[in-house]
Amino acid sequence: MDLFFLGTGAGMPAKLRNVTSIALKLLEERGAIWLFDCGEATQHQILHTSIKPRRIEKIFITHLHGDHLYGLPGLLSSRSFQGGESEVTVYGPKGIKEYIHLSLSISQSYLKYPINVIEIEEGIIFEDDQFIVEAGLLDHGIPSYGYRVVEKDKPGTLLAEKLIAAGVKPGPIFKKIKNGERVVLEDGRVIEPEQFLGPPQKGRIVTILGDTRVCENALKLAKKADILVHEATFSKGEELLAYKYFHSTTKQAAEVARQADCKKLCLTHISSRYERNTWQELVQEAAETFPNTLIAEDFKEVHIPSK
Repeated sequence: MDLFFLGTGAGMPAKLRNVTSIALKLLEERGAIWLFDCGEATQHQILHTSIKPRRIEKIFITHLHGDHLYGLPGLLSSRSFQGGESEVTVYGPKGIKEYIHLSLSISQSYLKYPINVIEIEEGIIFEDDQFIVEAGLLDHGIPSYGYRVVEKDKPGTLLAEKLIAAGVKPGPIFKKIKNGERVVLEDGRVIEPEQFLGPPQKGRIVTILGDTRVCENALKLAKKADILVHEATFSKGEELLAYKYFHSTTKQAAEVARQADCKKLCLTHISSRYERNTWQELVQEAAETFPNTLIAEDFKEVHIPSK
Protein backbone atom coordinates (compact mmCIF):
# COMPACT_ATOMS: atom_id res chain seq x y z
CA MET A 1 0.00 0.00 0.00
CA ASP A 2 1.48 3.33 -1.11
CA LEU A 3 0.37 6.94 -1.44
CA PHE A 4 1.55 8.65 -4.61
CA PHE A 5 1.11 12.42 -4.85
CA LEU A 6 0.24 13.61 -8.35
CA GLY A 7 -0.57 17.18 -7.31
CA THR A 8 0.05 18.97 -4.03
CA GLY A 9 -0.67 22.67 -4.59
CA ALA A 10 -3.53 24.95 -3.62
CA GLY A 11 -5.89 26.94 -5.81
CA MET A 12 -4.25 26.85 -9.22
CA PRO A 13 -1.35 25.10 -10.97
CA ALA A 14 2.13 26.36 -10.18
CA LYS A 15 5.55 25.53 -11.60
CA LEU A 16 6.54 23.39 -8.63
CA ARG A 17 3.16 22.01 -7.60
CA ASN A 18 0.20 20.95 -9.70
CA VAL A 19 -3.29 21.06 -8.19
CA THR A 20 -4.56 18.30 -5.96
CA SER A 21 -4.64 14.61 -6.80
CA ILE A 22 -3.48 11.63 -4.73
CA ALA A 23 -3.26 8.00 -5.80
CA LEU A 24 -3.65 5.26 -3.21
CA LYS A 25 -1.85 2.31 -4.81
CA LEU A 26 -3.44 -0.99 -3.78
CA LEU A 27 -1.63 -3.13 -6.33
CA GLU A 28 -0.72 -5.96 -3.97
CA GLU A 29 -4.03 -5.80 -2.11
CA ARG A 30 -6.43 -5.75 -5.10
CA GLY A 31 -4.48 -4.90 -8.25
CA ALA A 32 -6.08 -1.46 -8.31
CA ILE A 33 -5.55 2.24 -7.74
CA TRP A 34 -7.90 4.58 -5.91
CA LEU A 35 -7.67 8.25 -6.82
CA PHE A 36 -8.48 11.04 -4.38
CA ASP A 37 -9.37 14.26 -6.23
CA CYS A 38 -8.49 14.94 -9.84
CA GLY A 39 -7.29 18.48 -10.35
CA GLU A 40 -6.52 19.97 -13.76
CA ALA A 41 -3.82 18.06 -15.70
CA THR A 42 -3.88 15.03 -13.43
CA GLN A 43 -3.66 12.82 -16.51
CA HIS A 44 -0.57 14.77 -17.62
CA GLN A 45 1.05 14.06 -14.24
CA ILE A 46 0.21 10.37 -14.61
CA LEU A 47 2.17 10.27 -17.89
CA HIS A 48 5.36 10.79 -15.87
CA THR A 49 4.64 7.80 -13.61
CA SER A 50 4.15 4.04 -13.81
CA ILE A 51 0.44 4.43 -12.94
CA LYS A 52 -1.90 2.82 -15.46
CA PRO A 53 -5.27 4.60 -15.79
CA ARG A 54 -6.91 1.25 -16.60
CA ARG A 55 -6.11 0.19 -13.03
CA ILE A 56 -8.03 3.10 -11.53
CA GLU A 57 -11.00 1.46 -9.85
CA LYS A 58 -12.43 4.24 -7.69
CA ILE A 59 -12.20 8.03 -7.62
CA PHE A 60 -13.09 9.95 -4.48
CA ILE A 61 -13.72 13.68 -4.92
CA THR A 62 -13.52 15.69 -1.71
CA HIS A 63 -15.36 18.78 -2.96
CA LEU A 64 -16.38 20.57 -6.12
CA HIS A 65 -13.86 23.42 -6.24
CA GLY A 66 -12.11 23.43 -9.61
CA ASP A 67 -8.62 22.72 -8.33
CA HIS A 68 -9.91 19.34 -7.11
CA LEU A 69 -11.94 18.13 -10.12
CA TYR A 70 -11.22 20.00 -13.39
CA GLY A 71 -9.05 17.08 -14.51
CA LEU A 72 -11.79 14.49 -14.08
CA PRO A 73 -13.56 14.63 -17.50
CA GLY A 74 -10.25 14.41 -19.35
CA LEU A 75 -9.00 11.49 -17.29
CA LEU A 76 -12.25 9.57 -17.69
CA SER A 77 -12.24 10.14 -21.44
CA SER A 78 -8.59 9.22 -21.96
CA ARG A 79 -8.99 6.03 -19.94
CA SER A 80 -11.13 4.65 -22.78
CA PHE A 81 -8.17 4.99 -25.16
CA GLN A 82 -5.73 3.43 -22.68
CA GLY A 83 -7.21 -0.03 -22.35
CA GLY A 84 -9.65 0.78 -19.58
CA GLU A 85 -12.62 -1.55 -19.76
CA SER A 86 -13.47 -2.23 -16.11
CA GLU A 87 -16.05 -0.16 -14.24
CA VAL A 88 -15.03 3.01 -12.44
CA THR A 89 -16.96 4.28 -9.45
CA VAL A 90 -16.79 8.00 -8.66
CA TYR A 91 -17.77 9.22 -5.20
CA GLY A 92 -18.34 12.88 -4.41
CA PRO A 93 -20.66 15.55 -3.02
CA LYS A 94 -24.05 16.34 -4.50
CA GLY A 95 -23.50 17.84 -7.95
CA ILE A 96 -20.71 15.49 -9.04
CA LYS A 97 -23.14 13.41 -11.11
CA GLU A 98 -24.38 16.44 -13.03
CA TYR A 99 -20.84 17.72 -13.54
CA ILE A 100 -19.65 14.45 -15.06
CA HIS A 101 -22.78 13.96 -17.16
CA LEU A 102 -22.69 17.47 -18.63
CA SER A 103 -18.94 17.43 -19.27
CA LEU A 104 -19.09 14.16 -21.15
CA SER A 105 -22.35 14.78 -22.99
CA ILE A 106 -21.54 18.31 -24.20
CA SER A 107 -18.13 17.18 -25.42
CA GLN A 108 -19.74 14.06 -26.92
CA SER A 109 -17.24 11.87 -25.10
CA TYR A 110 -17.99 8.15 -25.20
CA LEU A 111 -16.69 5.85 -22.48
CA LYS A 112 -15.99 2.24 -23.40
CA TYR A 113 -16.43 1.16 -19.81
CA PRO A 114 -19.29 1.52 -17.30
CA ILE A 115 -19.14 4.39 -14.82
CA ASN A 116 -21.02 4.51 -11.55
CA VAL A 117 -21.37 7.92 -9.87
CA ILE A 118 -22.39 8.02 -6.20
CA GLU A 119 -23.30 11.28 -4.50
CA ILE A 120 -22.26 10.73 -0.92
CA GLU A 121 -23.46 11.68 2.52
CA GLU A 122 -21.71 11.16 5.82
CA GLY A 123 -21.08 7.60 6.96
CA ILE A 124 -19.80 4.41 5.38
CA ILE A 125 -19.87 4.80 1.60
CA PHE A 126 -18.11 1.58 0.61
CA GLU A 127 -17.39 -1.81 2.17
CA ASP A 128 -16.23 -5.18 0.90
CA ASP A 129 -14.23 -8.04 2.40
CA GLN A 130 -11.02 -5.95 2.30
CA PHE A 131 -11.83 -2.30 3.01
CA ILE A 132 -14.27 0.11 4.61
CA VAL A 133 -14.39 3.73 3.44
CA GLU A 134 -16.07 6.31 5.64
CA ALA A 135 -16.81 9.91 4.64
CA GLY A 136 -17.21 12.87 6.98
CA LEU A 137 -18.24 16.45 6.26
CA LEU A 138 -15.55 19.02 7.00
CA ASP A 139 -15.63 22.82 7.44
CA HIS A 140 -15.08 24.56 4.12
CA GLY A 141 -16.77 27.20 1.99
CA ILE A 142 -18.72 24.51 0.12
CA PRO A 143 -19.44 20.91 1.20
CA SER A 144 -16.04 19.24 1.55
CA TYR A 145 -15.48 15.69 2.72
CA GLY A 146 -12.69 13.73 4.30
CA TYR A 147 -12.22 10.02 3.67
CA ARG A 148 -11.11 7.35 6.14
CA VAL A 149 -9.93 4.17 4.43
CA VAL A 150 -9.77 1.21 6.82
CA GLU A 151 -8.17 -2.06 5.76
CA LYS A 152 -9.84 -4.99 7.47
CA ASP A 153 -7.72 -7.24 9.67
CA LYS A 154 -6.19 -10.25 7.93
CA PRO A 155 -5.76 -13.78 9.30
CA GLY A 156 -2.44 -14.46 10.97
CA THR A 157 0.48 -16.30 9.36
CA LEU A 158 -0.12 -19.99 8.77
CA LEU A 159 2.00 -22.09 11.17
CA ALA A 160 2.89 -24.65 8.52
CA GLU A 161 5.51 -26.52 10.57
CA LYS A 162 3.04 -26.99 13.40
CA LEU A 163 0.47 -28.40 10.96
CA ILE A 164 3.00 -30.82 9.45
CA ALA A 165 3.98 -31.94 12.94
CA ALA A 166 0.30 -32.67 13.56
CA GLY A 167 0.28 -34.93 10.53
CA VAL A 168 -1.42 -32.59 8.07
CA LYS A 169 0.12 -32.61 4.60
CA PRO A 170 0.50 -29.37 2.58
CA GLY A 171 -2.33 -28.84 0.14
CA PRO A 172 -5.97 -27.68 0.06
CA ILE A 173 -6.32 -28.13 3.84
CA PHE A 174 -3.60 -25.55 4.41
CA LYS A 175 -5.56 -23.05 2.32
CA LYS A 176 -8.78 -23.70 4.23
CA ILE A 177 -7.06 -23.19 7.57
CA LYS A 178 -5.37 -20.03 6.28
CA ASN A 179 -8.84 -18.75 5.36
CA GLY A 180 -10.02 -19.40 8.90
CA GLU A 181 -12.10 -22.50 8.08
CA ARG A 182 -12.61 -25.34 10.56
CA VAL A 183 -11.43 -28.65 9.06
CA VAL A 184 -12.38 -32.24 9.90
CA LEU A 185 -9.64 -34.69 8.90
CA GLU A 186 -10.24 -38.21 7.54
CA ASP A 187 -9.31 -39.73 10.92
CA GLY A 188 -12.01 -37.63 12.62
CA ARG A 189 -9.73 -35.06 14.19
CA VAL A 190 -10.97 -31.48 14.13
CA ILE A 191 -8.51 -28.74 13.20
CA GLU A 192 -9.45 -25.36 14.64
CA PRO A 193 -7.79 -22.61 12.55
CA GLU A 194 -6.88 -20.41 15.52
CA GLN A 195 -4.58 -23.19 16.79
CA PHE A 196 -2.49 -23.04 13.64
CA LEU A 197 -2.50 -19.34 12.82
CA GLY A 198 -0.36 -16.58 14.23
CA PRO A 199 -1.87 -13.36 15.61
CA PRO A 200 -4.22 -11.53 13.17
CA GLN A 201 -2.54 -8.88 11.06
CA LYS A 202 -4.06 -5.53 11.90
CA GLY A 203 -5.31 -3.53 8.95
CA ARG A 204 -3.95 -0.10 8.08
CA ILE A 205 -5.83 3.19 8.23
CA VAL A 206 -5.35 6.00 5.72
CA THR A 207 -7.12 9.34 6.20
CA ILE A 208 -7.26 11.88 3.38
CA LEU A 209 -9.02 15.14 4.11
CA GLY A 210 -10.39 17.70 1.69
CA ASP A 211 -9.98 21.44 2.24
CA THR A 212 -11.03 22.38 5.75
CA ARG A 213 -10.70 24.49 8.81
CA VAL A 214 -9.97 22.61 12.03
CA CYS A 215 -13.13 20.71 12.95
CA GLU A 216 -14.37 17.77 15.02
CA ASN A 217 -14.91 15.49 12.03
CA ALA A 218 -11.27 15.85 11.03
CA LEU A 219 -10.31 14.37 14.39
CA LYS A 220 -12.83 11.53 14.09
CA LEU A 221 -11.71 10.56 10.60
CA ALA A 222 -8.04 10.72 11.58
CA LYS A 223 -8.27 8.69 14.81
CA LYS A 224 -5.26 6.36 15.07
CA ALA A 225 -4.57 6.61 11.34
CA ASP A 226 -1.31 5.16 10.07
CA ILE A 227 -1.06 8.28 7.92
CA LEU A 228 -3.09 11.48 7.89
CA VAL A 229 -2.98 13.61 4.75
CA HIS A 230 -4.04 17.09 5.87
CA GLU A 231 -4.09 20.35 3.98
CA ALA A 232 -1.68 23.03 5.18
CA THR A 233 -2.41 25.91 2.84
CA PHE A 234 -0.85 28.45 5.20
CA SER A 235 2.12 28.60 7.56
CA LYS A 236 2.11 28.85 11.33
CA GLY A 237 0.97 32.29 12.46
CA GLU A 238 -1.51 32.72 9.59
CA GLU A 239 -4.45 31.22 11.51
CA LEU A 240 -6.73 34.21 10.96
CA LEU A 241 -6.07 34.17 7.23
CA ALA A 242 -6.61 30.42 7.12
CA TYR A 243 -9.91 30.76 8.96
CA LYS A 244 -11.07 33.50 6.61
CA TYR A 245 -10.50 31.30 3.55
CA PHE A 246 -11.71 28.05 5.15
CA HIS A 247 -8.26 26.46 5.30
CA SER A 248 -5.70 25.26 7.84
CA THR A 249 -2.13 26.05 8.85
CA THR A 250 0.81 23.72 9.39
CA LYS A 251 0.42 23.97 13.15
CA GLN A 252 -3.31 23.26 13.01
CA ALA A 253 -2.75 20.16 10.86
CA ALA A 254 -0.15 18.95 13.35
CA GLU A 255 -2.54 19.49 16.25
CA VAL A 256 -5.15 17.32 14.53
CA ALA A 257 -2.57 14.56 14.03
CA ARG A 258 -1.47 14.80 17.68
CA GLN A 259 -4.97 14.76 19.14
CA ALA A 260 -6.06 11.93 16.83
CA ASP A 261 -3.02 9.84 17.84
CA CYS A 262 -1.88 9.33 14.24
CA LYS A 263 1.37 7.64 13.35
CA LYS A 264 2.39 9.97 10.53
CA LEU A 265 1.28 13.33 9.13
CA CYS A 266 1.71 14.44 5.54
CA LEU A 267 1.13 18.11 4.73
CA THR A 268 -0.32 18.95 1.32
CA HIS A 269 -2.35 21.62 -0.54
CA ILE A 270 0.56 24.04 -0.11
CA SER A 271 0.11 27.62 -1.29
CA SER A 272 2.42 28.72 -4.12
CA ARG A 273 3.49 31.65 -1.92
CA TYR A 274 5.89 29.19 -0.25
CA GLU A 275 8.95 28.54 -2.41
CA ARG A 276 10.91 25.30 -2.37
CA ASN A 277 13.58 26.64 -0.03
CA THR A 278 10.93 27.26 2.66
CA TRP A 279 9.19 23.88 2.50
CA GLN A 280 11.32 22.38 5.27
CA GLU A 281 10.41 25.35 7.46
CA LEU A 282 6.77 24.36 7.03
CA VAL A 283 7.66 20.83 8.14
CA GLN A 284 9.48 22.16 11.18
CA GLU A 285 6.49 24.30 12.15
CA ALA A 286 4.32 21.19 12.23
CA ALA A 287 7.03 19.01 13.82
CA GLU A 288 7.06 21.26 16.89
CA THR A 289 3.63 19.79 17.67
CA PHE A 290 3.78 16.46 15.82
CA PRO A 291 7.34 15.24 15.17
CA ASN A 292 6.61 12.55 12.55
CA THR A 293 5.67 15.03 9.84
CA LEU A 294 6.61 15.18 6.18
CA ILE A 295 5.53 17.43 3.34
CA ALA A 296 4.04 16.17 0.09
CA GLU A 297 5.67 17.03 -3.22
CA ASP A 298 4.51 16.20 -6.72
CA PHE A 299 5.62 12.64 -7.59
CA LYS A 300 6.50 11.80 -3.99
CA GLU A 301 5.58 8.27 -2.90
CA VAL A 302 4.99 7.27 0.71
CA HIS A 303 4.92 3.59 1.65
CA ILE A 304 2.46 2.45 4.31
CA PRO A 305 3.92 -0.77 5.74
CA SER A 306 1.89 -3.66 7.05
CA LYS A 307 1.60 -3.82 10.82
